[in-house]
Amino acid sequence: QVQLVDSGGGLVQAGGSLRLSCAASGNIFSINVMRWYRQAPGKQRELVATITKDGSTNYADSVKGRFTISRDNAENTAYLQMNSLKPEDTAVYYCNVLHSVRDGRQYIYWGQGAQVTVSS
Repeated sequence: QVQLVDSGGGLVQAGGSLRLSCAASGNIFSINVMRWYRQAPGKQRELVATITKDGSTNYADSVKGRFTISRDNAENTAYLQMNSLKPEDTAVYYCNVLHSVRDGRQYIYWGQGAQVTVSS
């Protein structure tokens, strides 16, 4: 079992920055992919950024050039640096990890979410 704790959300003015963290703990064998999703009120959850264990990254077009995903494999932690924030970035941000166990089975875990509010 893996537990995820999302942190770092808050209220910021447009143009500002925030850094989200996702700390994984528990019976960790191998965390392969780490992702950040977000869900705005009345909208579907959307994928924001992905990082693999070797550091390859992908971003949604809406955040390219403004957001940076990173991870610390030794600490089992992922980060999302968000710069040049816009009001449309307002959402609850969720960490998601793909965890492999010793026998090869894979499990997906979610964090509890971190509220990000960007004022205009």
